[in-house]
Amino acid sequence: MVGEEEKSFRRIALVVEYDGTAYAGSQYQKNAPTIQGELEKALNKLTGERTRLALAGRTDAGVHAKGQVASFRTRAPYEAEVFVRALNAHLPPDIAVRSARQVPLSFQVRRQAKRRWYRYLICNGRQRPALRRGYCWHVAQPLDVEAMQDAAQHLVGEHDLAAFAAPSAPGRTVRTVHRAEVSRRRSWVMFDIEANSFLSQQVRRTAGALVQVGLGKQTVEDFRRLLASAQRGAATQAAPPRGLCLMAVEYDDLSGSGHEEDADL
Repeated sequence: MVGEEEKSFRRIALVVEYDGTAYAGSQYQKNAPTIQGELEKALNKLTGERTRLALAGRTDAGVHAKGQVASFRTRAPYEAEVFVRALNAHLPPDIAVRSARQVPLSFQVRRQAKRRWYRYLICNGRQRPALRRGYCWHVAQPLDVEAMQDAAQHLVGEHDLAAFAAPSAPGRTVRTVHRAEVSRRRSWVMFDIEANSFLSQQVRRTAGALVQVGLGKQTVEDFRRLLASAQRGAATQAAPPRGLCLMAVEYDDLSGSGHEEDADL
């Protein structure tokens, strides 16, 4: 039974976009700037409350997001759109709230997420990029995108993905991958992957292994054997964090996570 004090709270869900370059990751750290820390400071300025905010996906230092989802409890009476405008007024320019809505007080932003979509972006041209240098990995040698796509298809389904996890990643390593695609748009190569959840460094280590296939240093069969080994940390090359972006998080009953917008570069 919900007490009277509990009834005075509401829960708000935010869709957040950020450039992770200047941050030590999404999760709060006492002595380093983080996305969670900046959001909580902005909420405190707006509401006067000391609020602990939860995030749907954990992103490493230097990783970006277009559709991160966050939620928090509050007694503040503001309409959802007021949270968007007011929080953006208090946040630094490299973090922006894209939308907000009230959700059930029981909503759990991490546990109830059904899918998360990450994109890893590679600039595959002889010359390094200037304008998007902070959002991609520059690989100068030509990549065989068809071979990379063939290798990526082995990821789809339920697998033990320990080979692509950080050696120190805790817990079970079985995940369900719903989509894994490698495509090219002119000099840009994109690796898109959707799964129920992800292991620490999983996308970056997978991208690193796929680039080895694209360069001809590993075969598609080598990639399949790497996956099948289920040996924690066997994929040793993690792609740089700057090329990774959390594009969207999907829920059964929460729209607005980012899929509805054009997923450009």
